[in-house]
Amino acid sequence: MKIIISNQSELPIYAQIREQIKEQILNGQIPEGETLPSIRQLAKEVGVSVITTTRAYSELEAEGFIAAMQGKGSVVLPTDNQLLREQYLLRIEEGLSTAIETARVMGMPKEELKDIFDNLLET
Repeated sequence: MKIIISNQSELPIYAQIREQIKEQILNGQIPEGETLPSIRQLAKEVGVSVITTTRAYSELEAEGFIAAMQGKGSVVLPTDNQLLREQYLLRIEEGLSTAIETARVMGMPKEELKDIFDNLLET
């Protein structure tokens, strides 16, 4: 697992950690059932406080990406998890909203946008 902290990011450090772990889970780099590094270990690797990594893990758990298991640490939950499905749907909606807004700004007709969408679905 690779986490890169940016001092130029508008996101707080805990959110950067959370988002990077979430992305790695969603794209399969961290598979379900895998145990994440301990909170202390990740804090040491990234060079942040234990409080920061604790908050990142707590939010990932609240969002349904991981579960803290007594004696095992934090484990990645199965991707068929309902909360994880909601995260996927949110990403789809955000992407489509961005595309629609861009099409509106450039005055693209609705039919042309639908054609692009249909073509992308076929590939």
